[in-house]
Amino acid sequence: MGKDRAKATLFVLMLMMTSLSGCFGDELSDLIPERKGIPGGLALACLRADAYTSMVVEIDYEPGYRPMSSSTDMLLDRLESVCDKPDGITFDFSEVSFGHEGDWTADDVREKAWDNKDSSPLEGSTLTWQIIFPSGYYEDDSVLGVAVDASSIALFGDSIDTANGPFNRPSVEDVENSVTVHEVGHLLGLVNLVYQSPVDHEDETHKGHSNNEDSVMYWAVESADLGNIIFGTLPNEFDDDDLNDLSGMADGSIKVTDQLWS
Repeated sequence: MGKDRAKATLFVLMLMMTSLSGCFGDELSDLIPERKGIPGGLALACLRADAYTSMVVEIDYEPGYRPMSSSTDMLLDRLESVCDKPDGITFDFSEVSFGHEGDWTADDVREKAWDNKDSSPLEGSTLTWQIIFPSGYYEDDSVLGVAVDASSIALFGDSIDTANGPFNRPSVEDVENSVTVHEVGHLLGLVNLVYQSPVDHEDETHKGHSNNEDSVMYWAVESADLGNIIFGTLPNEFDDDDLNDLSGMADGSIKVTDQLWS
């Protein structure tokens, strides 16, 4: 099958997916107390080095749910390509027991994340973001990951494990890689969460997401229905519009709002 035909097939399959409830857990306007911020609320703290010259990504996972090394390696590459951190970006892994029973809600994720943070998101000259990998499923089991505030996201390994498609295409590894970058993209403010892009690339019916199926911020990336994709590959990179938005936010040419620090 040719590349163009494969891409067309991927697009059609995605359009046939059921509508997503969204990977934010709640409506953005109702998300959380101000001190925790909204997704994108620490975008400038990452994109600029004015006050925060280093960054730590804290990864808290339950036993058996440690993320694949390919996911964290890819995430590091994506962050280093857009965030100005002259003193480096590092990962801090911790195995924890969240002690949660039943399906997860956005409030559950937020509570457990903050209960287990090793440090404040803004401490000294270091910015800290947190990814939790709990056991179990989100309350909408078609959702693979959620961004719940300015520094915290969750990926649901049980859902990811069952999201691979026939013949293992896409593979569980491919799904985890894409969803990890996608959710961190929301912490960076993509798409239009804390700014308004000069380019019309936000999906009209899936706010906060790209309308380009080649972008990791495409609206379908977070859905368990990714397992329906047999042909083509899952996007795991920011597209040119995403990158231009991030660059404009960093250099001040795009106005950014709702920042916990700026």
